[in-house]
Amino acid sequence: MLPVIIWKTQQATHRGVHLSAAVQHREGSGKQNIQDVRNSWLAFTMHTKEQICHEEYQQTADWLLSHTKHRPKVAIICGSGLGLLADTLKCQESFDYSDIPSFPQSTVQGHAGRLVFGELKGKTCVCMQGRFHTYEGYPLCKVTFPVRVFKLLGVETLIVTNAAGSLSDSYKTGDIMIIKDHINLLGFAGQHPLNGPNDEQFGPRFPPMSSAYDKDLRKLALDICEKLDCSCFMQEGVYCMVGGPNFETVAEARYLHKMGADAVGMSTVPEVLVAKHCGLKVFGLSLITNKVVKEYNDKEMVNHEGVLGVSETRAGTLQALVTELVGQLDISNNTADEGCHTSLATLDRSS
Repeated sequence: MLPVIIWKTQQATHRGVHLSAAVQHREGSGKQNIQDVRNSWLAFTMHTKEQICHEEYQQTADWLLSHTKHRPKVAIICGSGLGLLADTLKCQESFDYSDIPSFPQSTVQGHAGRLVFGELKGKTCVCMQGRFHTYEGYPLCKVTFPVRVFKLLGVETLIVTNAAGSLSDSYKTGDIMIIKDHINLLGFAGQHPLNGPNDEQFGPRFPPMSSAYDKDLRKLALDICEKLDCSCFMQEGVYCMVGGPNFETVAEARYLHKMGADAVGMSTVPEVLVAKHCGLKVFGLSLITNKVVKEYNDKEMVNHEGVLGVSETRAGTLQALVTELVGQLDISNNTADEGCHTSLATLDRSS
């Protein structure tokens, strides 16, 4: 006779995720039920091993808050070759990703791997010099880990930048595209940073994405472009994310273009999804670094070095645009009371 196994409704915790289960194994259906339980638990552990508990985000945020007196309301994620913006911050305090608890590490050329706090046009900001990608081997919860940390730091607006290839026939290399919407191609295949148990402390189970990129910020950016006399190479369009690390085939490029994408890259969308889930305002920019090949007889070949080269030529314009945008945001300066002119070297760095 097979033993009777009863697993009453209990709370089983796996990295902060709670599982309620009621499984009964009775004589007569033993082997099948044991297999069902084993398969269910296997599926649960495979799914939740890439979940991060709220406490881990909070621990990272607390560490940062204890190591800097800056209290940012704006976070900026700098894409490939665009990290020089962080170097313009005043009263800087920077941390290597490797020193920040639970932070992933950048492995891509053009991503310095530093978190920089400081002031931009009198507004306290935090800049990521380098982001994370799924092609580096990170699960999406790690790719987006900094965004939820920013939320816990008090950030209200997220600015994302990236280097992208143009699919639109009217775009030229060196153009800057204001992102008005995106296509989450990875999401079509079930890869999504919000998969798994929902953390209600960050946001709802089913967040809307019809206005993911703030309309007022997009309009403000277009107005700023006119004042900066750079409207001639400004665009507004749809960004599509692919997984990478290879650049697109001709067939893939044609497919994405027909879907309505104006530009394509390997980042940004997961960060935006998590930011909107957290209730952050989002503004996005794509620097068009190459034309995506859509014809089989086209001999043009894209490479990462070329992407970085174009990034350098337009870095000044992007920097000026983001600087003016941050300066016109309706937020107060959030540096701690002592001010950023207080020596931050006196802070306790032992933790």
